[in-house]
Amino acid sequence: MALNVGDKAPSFKLKNQDAKVISLTDLKGKPIVLYFYPKDDTPGCTKEACNFRDEFPKFDKMKAEIIGVSIDSVESHKKFANKYKLPFYLLSDEKKEVVAKYGVWKEKNMYGKKYMGIERTTFIINSEGRISKIFPKVKVEEHNNEVMEALKEL
Repeated sequence: MALNVGDKAPSFKLKNQDAKVISLTDLKGKPIVLYFYPKDDTPGCTKEACNFRDEFPKFDKMKAEIIGVSIDSVESHKKFANKYKLPFYLLSDEKKEVVAKYGVWKEKNMYGKKYMGIERTTFIINSEGRISKIFPKVKVEEHNNEVMEALKEL
């Protein structure tokens, strides 16, 4: 089931890089940038995370919460966050429950080989917990700027 703009964002409870449980309901009342990415410490994922890190003060000024989600372990997230000094939560979805709820766990194809993985996607969730924007198949280069523009429209 695909999610659409206007839908209530599916709830979740996942551990962050410090093994603290974070739930969507804990964050209600502020805009959330929920970005799903394939793998910690890989070129595209590192660039995406560092772009959000570099612009973090601007997102913070907008009272927006940035949250990255992948199926990597809490320990992997901790190393990734520490290595690049990421000032936001990275949530571990090892059971693949949240990636399934958000419809980002998909069949992918690389060099003719099919496999299951996360399709890089960002959801902007408004302060009422509804999806206000979806960025499918994200290209990391200017993505942080696209997200910032979308937040201004809230």
